[in-house]
Amino acid sequence: MALLEVHNINSGYGELQILWGATLELEQGRLTTLVGANGSGKTTLLRTIMGQIKPWEGKIIYQGQDVSKLPAYTKADMGLIMVPEGRQLFTEMSVRENLEMGATPKHARAAMSRNLEKVFDIFPRLLERADQKAGTMSGGEQQMLAVARGMMSEPTILMVDELSLGLAPVLTLDLFMALRRLISEGITILLVEQNVRMALKVSDYAYVFNEGQVELQGPSHEVENNEEVRRAYLGI
Repeated sequence: MALLEVHNINSGYGELQILWGATLELEQGRLTTLVGANGSGKTTLLRTIMGQIKPWEGKIIYQGQDVSKLPAYTKADMGLIMVPEGRQLFTEMSVRENLEMGATPKHARAAMSRNLEKVFDIFPRLLERADQKAGTMSGGEQQMLAVARGMMSEPTILMVDELSLGLAPVLTLDLFMALRRLISEGITILLVEQNVRMALKVSDYAYVFNEGQVELQGPSHEVENNEEVRRAYLGI
């Protein structure tokens, strides 16, 4: 059984429908990427899974339980965590304070000290900046902090929206490698990413999203070698 199953989800904003029968599965311990053009509905799908948007139709099954109608804070307490596009940090608070805010879910509070050590081990730059205000750091450092704050929530599934947006290539590579390390530590990841080439290189499984639904799926190396994907997203 998949850790997360999304079945035929329709949703949107007001009367505007964005998702049209979106379906995907997340296998435990796997980095799954969701790629596609701007406006294809990727972020809407993450928000619907998280509970920030209620699905109009369809089901979301998490660990065998129907969580379709549960609010986001309940899903967070269950280990379903989202790192949103734009980071949404507390810019006037220190790095350490932002990380501590990530330990809000009940199951994460008792493990705060242990998870801080883990975060600082994976992102040593955050330890160097621990007492610095988050808003004064570079874009790459802020993205590290956003991912690390998600880790502080002790996620079973970590959903990351646009990891590399606006970042220099060297920082992008560091962040992708950090995601691979999280996978090795047992966290399941769903990554929405504009850098299709890099996303396919580091992920295990891929979905290509178009106009609110899955157009293509498969192991990432197979998707990467698909002629239509190479032409449309890789410029080959």
